Amino acid sequence: MPPLSIRALAGFVLSVVASNICLAQSMPTTAGETLSGKPIVLADAVHGHSAVLVAGFSREGGNGAGDWAKAIHADPALANTTVFQISILAGVPGFIRGTIKSGIKKGVPPADQDRFVVLTTDEQPWKRYFGVTTENDAYVALIDAQGNILWHAHGPAAQLETQLKAALR
Repeated sequence: MPPLSIRALAGFVLSVVASNICLAQSMPTTAGETLSGKPIVLADAVHGHSAVLVAGFSREGGNGAGDWAKAIHADPALANTTVFQISILAGVPGFIRGTIKSGIKKGVPPADQDRFVVLTTDEQPWKRYFGVTTENDAYVALIDAQGNILWHAHGPAAQLETQLKAALR
């Protein structure tokens, strides 16, 4: 067996540390809007269904969340998985939120825009829900029909997608 690279070992350690963080189990009931312009309360939208939530809390985290969503949609083993991507813009000044949302919308296929949620309030409850330790990572949670987190991680899809697949089995 080849030795682990420092990057692979660091990713594994971060995954283990993340799995030991106490996450808030009650999903915030924040009202938001989908990229298609529809009002949504994510807790209501996922109630009764399992889903994967992918969230970004910064530009870098949002880019990582986009990579996660693409990886999940491209993987035949995850084809039937309901995915909601979340962009938390609570810390962004109101006068530039529209520009940011427009830029995000250009990069998201129309078929996925109803499952892309933009939130402009309640950043702290969402950070607690996902167990955020660094805003520059994408955060991923597999939830059950009651919104309880069954599996979670943060970081690149390339390092963690296999763990998500195992959790879905």
